[in-house]
Amino acid sequence: MTTQTVAPASRKEPETPTPQRRRSLVPDLHERPEIALVPIVFVVVMTAWEFIPGWLGVDDFVLPTPSQIFQVFVDQLGQAAFWHNFWVTLQEAGAGFVIATVLAVLIGTFVAQITVVERTVLPYIVAFQSVPKVALAPMFVVWFGFGMTSKIVMATIIAFFPILINVIAGLKSADNDKIEMLTSFGATRFQVFRMVRFPSALPYIFAGLQSGVVFAILGAIVGEYIGAQEGLGYQLMQANYRFDIQAMFAVLIVLSIMGMIAHGVVKVCQRRFVFWSGDQSKRGT
Repeated sequence: MTTQTVAPASRKEPETPTPQRRRSLVPDLHERPEIALVPIVFVVVMTAWEFIPGWLGVDDFVLPTPSQIFQVFVDQLGQAAFWHNFWVTLQEAGAGFVIATVLAVLIGTFVAQITVVERTVLPYIVAFQSVPKVALAPMFVVWFGFGMTSKIVMATIIAFFPILINVIAGLKSADNDKIEMLTSFGATRFQVFRMVRFPSALPYIFAGLQSGVVFAILGAIVGEYIGAQEGLGYQLMQANYRFDIQAMFAVLIVLSIMGMIAHGVVKVCQRRFVFWSGDQSKRGT
């Protein structure tokens, strides 16, 4: 009787990451050079701004340095009045953006589905968009008062058009072959909209939302600047009356941060809900 010896199982050595895998864990600066360029440009511009005006003899009253503006910005963060004005502007811009989005999606869907409606209604929308919104702000103050309502209306109107145009363009970009195939199988108009048109329009809609959310903040500030008793636009106007350039720059920094954060939130939502779009695949998200 012969016995067979079984060789002990060899221990599997831990897999060491290859150079290619190591590189994948670190952002590739060749594919995304903005990772390095954005901070470099910021440092260069801030350094030049800090020293060059002084060398040229420009008074700080006319053009304050970034360090002076930052100090005023930090001081504002410790004031309760600033946070109250910030919250007011945030509510106005947020409400205007939501209302503009709902109206743009509803009207854009209706316009894109019926050709005669598009040809009839769209010229009036474009004509209204051509009117300077600053000229409408005083009328909104008269109609809706100095409270938040007039600012919400202004934010809604300014944010509405870019979202609407993208909704219409997105719904009309659907693949006709897919639509014809579903129609041949007896799909209803709503099923075609749900399964083809709306998914195809989502990348366009989010592109419009990225612009619309920034325009909503702009609309709220324009309304507050024309006539208000609170809000960051009102605070900016008060600093203008005092010729306080440093305080004006500090408010502008806050508005810039608001816009970037709002734009980033929409971007995150786009990556979450429109993960199949070509732009996202290029980014590797």
